[in-house]
Amino acid sequence: MSFRNSITGIEGTSLNYWRGYQAIYKIENDSLFVNAILDCHSLEYKEEIPKNYIEKVFGDKIKNGKVFVDWYSGNISFPTKRNDNKEIRWDGVFERTFIYETAIKVENGIITQISNEKNYIDLKNGINRLKRDSISDILFNSIKDYKWVKLDKFDCGERYTVEIGRNGKVTDVIMTDYQTADEIEYYWDTKKEYNYCLKSIKKALSKLQFDILKRKGEPIYEKVYIEIWFNEDGTIENWTD
Repeated sequence: MSFRNSITGIEGTSLNYWRGYQAIYKIENDSLFVNAILDCHSLEYKEEIPKNYIEKVFGDKIKNGKVFVDWYSGNISFPTKRNDNKEIRWDGVFERTFIYETAIKVENGIITQISNEKNYIDLKNGINRLKRDSISDILFNSIKDYKWVKLDKFDCGERYTVEIGRNGKVTDVIMTDYQTADEIEYYWDTKKEYNYCLKSIKKALSKLQFDILKRKGEPIYEKVYIEIWFNEDGTIENWTD
């Protein structure tokens, strides 16, 4: 019930209420069920039992007050209760990832596996990724220290999207604002300059090795944005917000 900012809703409502309701799920034996659908502000009076809309939604699919979720296959996770656990990623809306999580694999509503996972692998020579905001600074420092040539001919000051792969290495770099052939042709003097900038950025970041980041126990890739500016004297500035 934590998404309710207030019982009455007068003081404000969390953005997590965008659906207009909250469904309550339970695991019983080896199966996943939904056993309640509640209105966001149904707990105005704590002594009253909130109205359950499950019958209105599922009708005769209800058995013993609950519905078997046979339509769902996928992974569910929640943070493991331990003192050293902490959040390491948030998508800004719903998805939050913690270092330690309990992961549940579901196939057509049947629980096939429950495991305790660690979502961060601290490599011996890996670069720390716990603080996401610091990664763009690390990328910039590698770009700044790169042995740039042809700066008198090409200006590579742009916004870049850097992909850190499942292995912790930089696997791809694209120009955030120029990705289609039409955009490149319209905004860039030559395709040669465009390719030179991308190739140079990739080389500048090619030796970086970051720690491994996971979600629900599985390695994931991550995109990081960086904006750089080249001055006429050859110095480089970090313009990342």
